[in-house]
Amino acid sequence: MLAETICSAVSAAGLGIAAVAAYRKRFLAATRIAAYALVPVALVLTGVVEWVSGMVFKPAVWAGFGLLGLSWVLLMTTRAIERRRLGAGEKPAKAAKASPAREAVAPAASAPSLGQGARPQPASRQAPAAPADDFSDIEAILKKHGI
Repeated sequence: MLAETICSAVSAAGLGIAAVAAYRKRFLAATRIAAYALVPVALVLTGVVEWVSGMVFKPAVWAGFGLLGLSWVLLMTTRAIERRRLGAGEKPAKAAKASPAREAVAPAASAPSLGQGARPQPASRQAPAAPADDFSDIEAILKKHGI
């Protein structure tokens, strides 16, 4: 009952301020103020204010919020402890279990073996470009702009 009265008074005050703004020929601001002033009355009429006030004054609701907070703290604590135990270089347990075969195979195991008398074929690709060649296009752009 008290909350509804307060919401009605706030709406009436807001509508009064909107009327003053409209009198001063600030119609856009007056419309915006009137829109905000009608929100508290709309909340009262829809029953939201009664629902919120009933929820706020029930101890069971506060106990529920306390349990939600406690569960969140417990989850964050366990995550922090798990991260500390893993260290910087180790993988999480899920990733290690998912790909045990990759770690067991040597890196060169998939390369074809060459017989004793077999010679390796000459590489058809050229060696990677030197770092100076990588920046040649950038140097050309800089020279073009006089830098």
